[in-house]
Parts: sequence; structure tokens; C-alpha cells
Amino acid sequence: MSNLAQSLDQLTVEGELYEPISDNAVSCTACGHRCLIREGRRGICQVRFNRNGKLQVPWGYVGALQIDPIEKKPFFHVLPGEDALTFGMLGCDFHCSYCQNWISSQTLRDPDSAVSVNHIQRVSPEQIVSYALRSGARVVASSYNEPLITSEWAVSIFSLAQQEGLKCVYVSNGNATPEVLRYLQPYLVGYKIDLKTMQDRHYRKLGGVLNNVLDTIHLAKELGLFVEVVTLIVPGFNDSTEELLDTGHFIASVSRDIPWHVTAFHPDYKMTEPPPTSITTLIRAAEIGQEAGLNYVYAGNIPGRTKEYEHTLCPNCGTHLIERHSYVIQSYNLTEKGTCPKCGIEIPGIWTDKPENVRTGGSGMPRSVTW
Repeated sequence: MSNLAQSLDQLTVEGELYEPISDNAVSCTACGHRCLIREGRRGICQVRFNRNGKLQVPWGYVGALQIDPIEKKPFFHVLPGEDALTFGMLGCDFHCSYCQNWISSQTLRDPDSAVSVNHIQRVSPEQIVSYALRSGARVVASSYNEPLITSEWAVSIFSLAQQEGLKCVYVSNGNATPEVLRYLQPYLVGYKIDLKTMQDRHYRKLGGVLNNVLDTIHLAKELGLFVEVVTLIVPGFNDSTEELLDTGHFIASVSRDIPWHVTAFHPDYKMTEPPPTSITTLIRAAEIGQEAGLNYVYAGNIPGRTKEYEHTLCPNCGTHLIERHSYVIQSYNLTEKGTCPKCGIEIPGIWTDKPENVRTGGSGMPRSVTW
């Protein structure tokens, strides 16, 4: 066993998202893989493992911790202008070849990610929530690696954060189960889901199953979470007009009010061949989303170059409700009831009842955590 595995195995507790079965094996319900894990073995994620018939799960550390603008998650309809104290652990249930967080996500899978041992910082849920309060963050987010596989740790933090009046969100690949979504639902207000492709054969190359993600979008919406969907547009992988239209139609079939973010790919990790997504392609994807009937489509991570697609417009009268540049709110015009000031229709989202206090301007940059 590697030194990294030994270190991580010490930072575990018995989990809650599993069922014991015969011969000391367990069935994990934290993600859509539903791994059957025999004694002494690990799940696909590598960080959940069976010790003497009990499932051990990550606990008591972070692999990353910083204060991000909520727009970076990206959430555009959840408390715009606020900061989110964002934590992550190590490991993932996917193996995306273009992962931008591969050092943390591919821990115990890719030997080159072993440097992630240097990022481990022991911390308690109380310390994380205390820092969120001191920093002025109104949101606590689990992100960076795949949070589903560390949901017990997230709930230990979220339950305390909720008591302090903070809102909690997940930034996830969406490979969930009904069990984990219902486990998380009492603590979450928002769930950002990556819908990477509408082709199951492509999903399987990334380590997932398309229907698991589609089912998660449906159920998260049914459970009352505010869902935002992100698709990274990768040239030659998921950028055909037909597939983008399929994606938009699916999201609209769940709700036309789900925000869809189309974002630009850049070569990273093992996928170095396709060129970066062009601005023309990104704008075309956003236009296709509108053609599919979606009310809120955003083209992200190329600030200032995607026309109106950084902004929130009223779908009824076209009024500019929120104007953005990158992660910075430039103007905020929603009412205290979350309605359009011109035509009065309600805009779906989680909004402040004190719009005069929304932060505009500033750097829009993440801030490091200093204890």
C-alpha cells in the first residue's frame, strides 16, 4: 500500500451510505456505481473501502479549501455576489481525461497525482464553519473533487453551517443515487450538475453512465433543490448541433427554468489534442439552448466575449436583471421578492431580500484561507 493510501486510510470513519451484505461485503450507495466491496477491497473511487465488514469513508481533512465567488461554481441563480467557502477532499468516481482538478480527483488512481498528499490538511467541521463565518461567506460548497463520495463528511459540515444560517451547495458530476440525494437534501439548497454528453458510450469512457446523471437531474429538481447544469463543450466530443440540441431539450423537459451553462474546454491532463473551444462554438451552443426552449442560458469562462450570455435577462420582457463580467456582478436589478422590476414575473432562484446589499464590482478572485 502506498504512503498516500496509508495516510488517507487513517483519515476515515465508518460511513452511513452503505448496506452490509453476506460474507462481510458491503454495498455502497454514495454514487451511481453502487460498488459491491468485499472485505479488504476498495470501491471504484478508491477512497471508500471495506474494513472488517464496515465501510470506511473519508473524514477529518480537506485537500483544498478557499473562498470563491459563488459565480465560480458556477451558480448564477443562488445568492449572486456572495462568497462560498469551498472545500474538497481527494478522489473521484469518474476518470475524465480532460479533468482540470486531476491531481485531487485521480488520487490513488494515477501515480502522478500522488503529490496530492502535500495538500492534505486536517481540520474539523467546526473549524470550517467558524472560518466561513469569520470570512463573511454566506455559502458553504463541496467541490474540487467529487463530493458524492465524501457525502458523510459534507453533511457533518453542512449540518453545523445550516445552524449558523449559511446556505449549502454541491458541485457534482451528478452520478448520484436516490439514497445519497435524500441523505443530502435536508442540508442543500443548490446542486450544480455536470451533464458532460448525451451519448452513453462517451459517458462510459469517462467512467459514468448517462442515465444515472439524467435521473439525478430529475430527482434533485423533484426534491426541491435549485439545480444548475453545466456542459463543458469539448471539440469533437460533444459539440455537434444534434447533441447540443438533445442536451437542451432534455434540460427543458425537466424545467425550462433550469440554468444551463455552456463552458469552454482547454487542453488539460490527458486530453491535449482538441483545440480550445472557440467563442463561435460557445455562442452557438448557447443559441441552441435558447432554441430548445431554455429561459436561462449562459456561456462562461471567456469573460466579455460571449455577447449577452454572461447576463441574466428577464425571459418575459428582456430586462437586464443581473449583469456580470467573469465572476463579478456589475449590476443587480431584481426586487427583494426575486421578481423583474419591469414586468413583475418571478425569476427562479435563491435571491437576497436585500438587493441593495448585493456586492457589485471588486476583483471576483478566489481568496486563500489563512487560519
